[in-house]
Amino acid sequence: MSTTESAADVERPLRADAARNRELILQTARRCFAERGTSVTLNDIAHEAGVGVGTVYRRFADKDSLIEALLAAKFEALNDAAALAADEPDPREALRVYLMGVFAFRARDRALADTIVRAGKGRPSIVRERDRLEQQVGRIIERAREAGVVRVGFDYRDLPMLTTMVGAVADATRETDPDAWRRYAQVIVDGVLPQAPVSGLPGTPLDREALERALHASP
Repeated sequence: MSTTESAADVERPLRADAARNRELILQTARRCFAERGTSVTLNDIAHEAGVGVGTVYRRFADKDSLIEALLAAKFEALNDAAALAADEPDPREALRVYLMGVFAFRARDRALADTIVRAGKGRPSIVRERDRLEQQVGRIIERAREAGVVRVGFDYRDLPMLTTMVGAVADATRETDPDAWRRYAQVIVDGVLPQAPVSGLPGTPLDREALERALHASP
């Protein structure tokens, strides 16, 4: 065997091992952030993943870099949920499916609000995914509005705060009743999609800057 062939054989498993470590770190980070929020440190993730802290830092310079690596997957999941809802022929059901889907996502993932806040500061590809999500959900809401089945004044910009409300319930009841959030999510859905005509919502949705400040301030 030549020297060149020997070097290639040595490098191949090293590259494969590095790829496995990166995926392990991402999976562990995804679980830790979902369970405990973004207060989790890179040291915590290294411990949970069973790798050295140096291994984590070789893959990700800091926690922000790691979180950004997870953002694309989260927005992909949210866009998939929106696409699934959009396939519903009934406008009321389409919006109900999306609302319950995103509430369920937040109930599982404490870091979802942070995802929304960080998206505007992420790579252009992440900003595009966020914008695509807004467009998809905006069309679902517009269909419901045209059909007269959604409460007057409801807007896409209301969703992050409603999701944060459901998340607060999910976080507070996770140990005692993991499904308690569903009760309160249903109250919200019934308010957004009333069965009979009711008055419009008071006030107006927060703009993006105010929304990001509010979500960033959430404990």
